[in-house]
Amino acid sequence: MILSVSIILLSGLLLGSLFSKLKLPKLLGMIIAGMVIGPYCMNLLDNSILSISAQIRQIALIIILTRAGLSLNIDDLKKVGRPALLMCFVPAIFEMCATVFLAPKLFNISTIDACILASVIAAVSPAVVVPKMIELMDNKLGTDKGIPQMILAGASVDDVFVIVMFSCFTSLATGSSFDFMQLVQVPLSIIDGIVIGFMTGFVLSKVFKKIKGDSNFYFIVSLSFSFILMELESILKIPFSGYISIMAMGLAINQKSEKECVQLNHIYSQIWNIAQIFLFVLVGASVNLTVALNAGINSVVLILFILVIRMIGVLCCLIKTNLNKKERIYTAISYMPKATVQAAMGGVPLALGFACGDLILAISVISILISAPIGAILMDKLDEKCLSSQ
Repeated sequence: MILSVSIILLSGLLLGSLFSKLKLPKLLGMIIAGMVIGPYCMNLLDNSILSISAQIRQIALIIILTRAGLSLNIDDLKKVGRPALLMCFVPAIFEMCATVFLAPKLFNISTIDACILASVIAAVSPAVVVPKMIELMDNKLGTDKGIPQMILAGASVDDVFVIVMFSCFTSLATGSSFDFMQLVQVPLSIIDGIVIGFMTGFVLSKVFKKIKGDSNFYFIVSLSFSFILMELESILKIPFSGYISIMAMGLAINQKSEKECVQLNHIYSQIWNIAQIFLFVLVGASVNLTVALNAGINSVVLILFILVIRMIGVLCCLIKTNLNKKERIYTAISYMPKATVQAAMGGVPLALGFACGDLILAISVISILISAPIGAILMDKLDEKCLSSQ
């Protein structure tokens, strides 16, 4: 495993730096590094690290979500209330409806199979979107209108909504009835996540002020509680979103302990430099190019079509806002990338024994290969052209 860790770090650092010099997103180079060294190409990684790949990726995601919360401000979120709320579910609904309409025609599958496919590929990738939104906030790009804050809030809930829909559709496919109470879990997950996360952050801010530790102490304590909040998602018997609670915790610390928050932001940004390599290289290692090649041109047609429909959904959320044309286009582009959820869930229908499992896995891979690079490149190239600096 130790050799595999060094291979991941060195290959991710090398290709990430190379792509950065080529004026391309570093994460794209890291994903490609993972594809090259992964089990479906050169097979340089030990099975022991591949077996815990999902957990490592989750740890990296927790780190960037905690930093996202620490970068948020309640006053900024108030500016973008309605559109942020709509972006939690409207773009995903648009995309899922488009998939259910087109997929049966392209692949001759049933409507319920198309629904399962739609719920796997509809989620936006927080791993790609969140770091970019933090970068925009650090550089004061679009923050005067709350654009990165709005995208951060919407993207984190988008995943919760899509995963709940996946649970509903898989229940239908296995012969169970559609339980509308599962849909109620979406707002309850959001509310419970915000309340529990904010209370945790409030308590931590009081502890930080009382103990007066150094930045390392603040980091270890806050990261430990981020892990605990994430684990509560599987422990609690109530609907609860770990992702949202982690961001709410960071938001509370930002609100109540400004000095400690600055120290935490600095150390989280340093840790993220290492965590992002593991995250994106291991996402790349999960991509099976053979499966993608077998998917055929129809998969590409489907992904391109639903990405356009998703962007239309985003634009509908922004009706009657003060965003100009360029800002609306940038917001729509920011909702394109797919990676983390698709890498984690793409193989689940196959593991459950669904007849459409192979197809869903293939299209999940295609969705990552198309949307993550295109979305990341466009976000990097257009940020200064589309967003005003504060």
